[in-house]
Amino acid sequence: TALHPEITVEVFRAGTGDLTTRVAAEQQAGEIQADVFLAADAGTFEDYAADGLLLAYTPEGVDALSPDLVDPEGFYVGTRIIPTVIAYNTGVVTEAPSSWAELTDAQYAGQIVMPNPDVSGAAAYNAAVWLNEPALGEEWLTALAANAPVIADSNGPVAQAVATGAQPVGIVVDYLVRELGAQGSPIAVAYPEEGVPFVSQPVGIFADTDAAEAAQLFVDFLISVEGQELAVAQSYLPVRGDVGTPEGAPSLDEITILAPDLETIRSSQPDAVELFRQLFL
Repeated sequence: TALHPEITVEVFRAGTGDLTTRVAAEQQAGEIQADVFLAADAGTFEDYAADGLLLAYTPEGVDALSPDLVDPEGFYVGTRIIPTVIAYNTGVVTEAPSSWAELTDAQYAGQIVMPNPDVSGAAAYNAAVWLNEPALGEEWLTALAANAPVIADSNGPVAQAVATGAQPVGIVVDYLVRELGAQGSPIAVAYPEEGVPFVSQPVGIFADTDAAEAAQLFVDFLISVEGQELAVAQSYLPVRGDVGTPEGAPSLDEITILAPDLETIRSSQPDAVELFRQLFL
């Protein structure tokens, strides 16, 4: 709005699952109301692109991003790096869990909280990553379910539960942990040694938008230096390498990343979410 006062940006915010439900309802009614779609995981954008719902657009400054974050067909681009990690309450947990496998230990029975993949796009993506990771897979998910984690609707309530100590250990996106820690909450983050799944919160433009130029300017801003400096200020890991990182955050080369083939995740995600329902819900 500061850069383009002639453009009014109206935001509707919800979890990815709720957003895709709304888009489907609007599509059935005859017209998608949104111009720009900003959500957690690339798989959703792949589906929309395959259905012809997205406008191909190459944003200004896209060369500054890792190719892994840019759709080669030009329908979407990542806007920030959001790993899922282990959070813990420092007033309750004296020794941080160092691995996903450790969370299946009996000492964590009833102590864990995690988001629901029916609501959270990141959680749905994570379920597929874990299912396809040889060191984890269905055996690990089954063992984790035996510890009866509390299932919250989304990442926000997970982080809050850890910060208050209601559940002292959480599986949650890392930026929320940094935000709460900066506000004085007794919460810290551990990056599991097996590696962390991450989503890149892509952005795309709906093909039937009647404000294509404004939508393109908005996408340009998100990945610009100014937009990425704002992401860092909001505790996110940026998609550019020239804007620094949030205070206390590791650089990407210090984190083991789980980045399986996107098509594998897309094809297995429905089964992974259904397995999660059966085991945890």
